[in-house]
Amino acid sequence: MRAYDIIYKKREGQKLNKEELGFLINGYVEGEIPDYQMSAWAMAVYFQGMDAEETANLTMLMAESGDMIDLSPIEGIKVDKHSTGGVGDTTTLVLAPLVASAGIPVAKMSGRGLGHTGGTIDKLESIPSFNTSLDRDKFFDNVNQHGIAVVGQTGNLTPADKKLYTLRDVTATVESIPLIASSIMSKKLAGGADAIVLDVKTGNGAFMKDFEKAKKLAKAMVAIGKEVGRDTTAYITDMNQPLGNAVGNALEVKEAIKTLKGEGPEDLTELCIELGAGMLQLAGKIKDIEEGKEILRENLKNGKALAKFSEMISAQGGNANVIEDLSLLPIADATFEVKAEKDGYISEIKALDVGLSAMILGAGRENKESVIDLAAGLEIKKKISDPVSKGDTLAVLHYNECNDLEEAKQKLLEAFTITAEKKDKKELIYEIIK
Repeated sequence: MRAYDIIYKKREGQKLNKEELGFLINGYVEGEIPDYQMSAWAMAVYFQGMDAEETANLTMLMAESGDMIDLSPIEGIKVDKHSTGGVGDTTTLVLAPLVASAGIPVAKMSGRGLGHTGGTIDKLESIPSFNTSLDRDKFFDNVNQHGIAVVGQTGNLTPADKKLYTLRDVTATVESIPLIASSIMSKKLAGGADAIVLDVKTGNGAFMKDFEKAKKLAKAMVAIGKEVGRDTTAYITDMNQPLGNAVGNALEVKEAIKTLKGEGPEDLTELCIELGAGMLQLAGKIKDIEEGKEILRENLKNGKALAKFSEMISAQGGNANVIEDLSLLPIADATFEVKAEKDGYISEIKALDVGLSAMILGAGRENKESVIDLAAGLEIKKKISDPVSKGDTLAVLHYNECNDLEEAKQKLLEAFTITAEKKDKKELIYEIIK
């Protein structure tokens, strides 16, 4: 078997079998197949695509290229959730304790962020002394005893995907639907989930800005789940404005705590209830989605979800007093209010520009060596369809040392479009694919 023949076969639009894909992926990880041949194959896939079986085989090969986490020591059906990413995407901080409060084990491995803001692990490390590096036995024990644990990903999870993604990033092949789908799903399968809920973002602040492309990606990932025997549901959700009001690590933890107290933004709360009900359904906990929503709304109201978050913090060595004393979270030295320059209605908020403004303030990483300022970020005070008068506060910037404060202010101001006519809000969830 030769890499040349496999590349040629895919270039001609033919289907690759598992053995051919295995030869390619394993050879690439071992260093036997060079970057230039793998680049040619990725470009062939970009133009010719892959069918559901091919994509599922590629996904499993990438998952099996490194550690495969066995979650069988944890009792119950383990349902994982993945978001394709957005701005102000605080869902895991709310969703994990909310679902755990309903009796479903949450054993989640998350990553750090490279981009606008930190990842879930960065956000949790805003909580004083919170430990995201539990060993495997402690991770399992915490889930069995407390129903929840959120930790950082292991260093050897899906090495084939890491290597291939780096190559795709510099060869203009990132946007291939089969390669995106297999990249995402390989990590979920390596993480040991029994079932998966996917939050596929679409809009100006999402990776998949076009709805039809987001739908193709969602369908491809659900098809992978079906091929490999994992129940998978995908929610295509709006990212034409930031989700919730907070963008930045400690600020998002603060917003998550308020949401778990039933005092959070309507859009963040509703999305967490929708995704959470989907997780309860895949876990076999409920008869229908409406029953799941009712359980989760009740757990926000009666304090069970908040208590579960507090329990998780304590179990992972963190200071649970942060639940009642938000001043224990990192707080920026300075704030600045960005104000509206005319009357009207908010008709658009470019989520990407909001995220870039937060990154300029120090909330995110421009590269792997960047150090995140956990206190930095911003709070959105107006959302799409809200009325504004000249001088009203659109957002509050939080920063410590920022050499480019004027750039951050301008970027944030440019994110908002104010028009004379009111624009209706977009649907939060466009479609659910099962």
